Amino acid sequence: MTVAELDPVIHAQARLRIVAALATIDAADQITFPRLQELLDMTAGNLSTHLRKLEDAAYVAVEKTHKGRTPVTYIALTTTGRRAFEDYTAQLRALLGG
Repeated sequence: MTVAELDPVIHAQARLRIVAALATIDAADQITFPRLQELLDMTAGNLSTHLRKLEDAAYVAVEKTHKGRTPVTYIALTTTGRRAFEDYTAQLRALLGG
């Protein structure tokens, strides 16, 4: 195993931070976009860009809805994303010899 073989979708620093944060949330739960943005201290544009790449890989689910008249975006790690993160961390541990 080499670093080049690690999942490139997750390996990018910003996406790794996003996936790691979402992995701490229960599989049945979601987080709002502003809360995730606050936790990661990312700009809305940067977070949106990386979420789109994770969504394209089916690693995250993005649900846009309304709470009353206010638009709300919920984000969750999918089963595929959770599995990809588990595989990524296992591969990283193996790479580091642990």
